[in-house]
Amino acid sequence: MKIALIGYGKMGKAIESIALAKGHEIVAKIDMDNQELLVEEVRKAEVAIEFTSPHSAVENLKKCFDVGVPTICGSTGWLEAWDNIVEYCKKMDGAFLYASNFSIGVNIFFELNKQLASLMANRSEYEIKIEEIHHTQKKDAPSGTAITIAEGILSHNPNKKTWVAGETTDENTLEIKSIRQDPAPGTHLVTYHSAIDDIEIIHTAHSRIGFAHGAVMAAEYIAGKKGIYSMKDVINLK
Repeated sequence: MKIALIGYGKMGKAIESIALAKGHEIVAKIDMDNQELLVEEVRKAEVAIEFTSPHSAVENLKKCFDVGVPTICGSTGWLEAWDNIVEYCKKMDGAFLYASNFSIGVNIFFELNKQLASLMANRSEYEIKIEEIHHTQKKDAPSGTAITIAEGILSHNPNKKTWVAGETTDENTLEIKSIRQDPAPGTHLVTYHSAIDDIEIIHTAHSRIGFAHGAVMAAEYIAGKKGIYSMKDVINLK
């Protein structure tokens, strides 16, 4: 499979390593130095993998849809434009797969989180909190993964109505604490605390390899398809 990498930082290089090991070909590497070549270079590919920043992701995705290349995206912090991107992809009869985290373990963790939230829905004596730890170069806080975790809790537990970054005294608001320290590929902790006990679920990444492996799996899945997909489709969690 011919892959275009949009974003060639640490994550892009990790994806390249996994893709090459699986026999795929990297036909384009787009970064800040050759951004103007994006459309021309992506045309060569069967799938584009976009890992850049909140400020560039939306335009990058639209350019990929313009040239008819199925695209997966791991950039976070741009989801206020989600409806616009989905509509644009459908208009161009394209294919799109977004994940706040491509790790297989994290996506299983998402499902465990929702199940636990459902089990605790009638246990108002438990206070729920989320904590996420990432390296200091991560630009968004809370992480996209932490937001996905929060949304999973909100959709399955009526004790919380919204989430907030940082501390809160509002019992209806879910608190997300963000810590930035090196080295830290990514840790996400959900705690249900009561006066009697704590229940915790945690996912700790040891490196970027899990994210890169999942991204390549997603690229393999979406190649040749049309429509909007998620990692639940890739790993058959529906």
